[in-house]
Amino acid sequence: MPDEGTSPREVWVLVCEDDDDLGERVASGLRDAGFIVDLTRNLDEAGRLIGAQLYDCLVVDRGLPDGDGLDLIRRQRKSGRTTPALIMTARDSPADRRDGFASGANDWLPKPFSLAELSARVRALCVRRPVPPSPVLTIGDLVVDRLRRRVQRAGVLLTVTSREFCALELLAARAGRPVTHYELAEYCTEPPTEIGIDDVVHRLDRKLGAPQLIHTTETGYLLRA
Repeated sequence: MPDEGTSPREVWVLVCEDDDDLGERVASGLRDAGFIVDLTRNLDEAGRLIGAQLYDCLVVDRGLPDGDGLDLIRRQRKSGRTTPALIMTARDSPADRRDGFASGANDWLPKPFSLAELSARVRALCVRRPVPPSPVLTIGDLVVDRLRRRVQRAGVLLTVTSREFCALELLAARAGRPVTHYELAEYCTEPPTEIGIDDVVHRLDRKLGAPQLIHTTETGYLLRA
């Protein structure tokens, strides 16, 4: 039965851990706490499961057979998915934590840890889960369709490159608020590099036409109607 304070609805958690013993213990502990748990041991299978099931939380190890668990989180954030993610890892230096949070992780739990603490952290992330972003962003006469990856301005379909769309998607999602050069680089390039970001935004600005939507700030850009 779920612990006191959990939602009566089903709460799905994906655990990605390649250590068989630890993975089974984590999955069992979360199930005992009332969560429905899928367990996988690699990034490839995790990606397939995420495509088939809407999870409330991801619990991911870093050192996996086919890559770093942070890569899974980065791909989720780039695709617009906001599913909370907790990294459980033996890597716990300040630099490791910075990389984790910069990649989109919501929480960080160093090994070894207690199953009670893990369950509490997962529950807290599920409670705080943000509302999924709208697939269509509309700012004035600009329409950004995130699913079809199409851009329209005043009813006219525009042709933009993949990096231009990526930059526009982030600017539109944060409309009215400044976005730094590094945030754009982090969202649009892997590994993040600010080289060429200004050129991408300037080309995009020209394609969007008048009246101007993208404005320069001290640290980057903001989009407003």
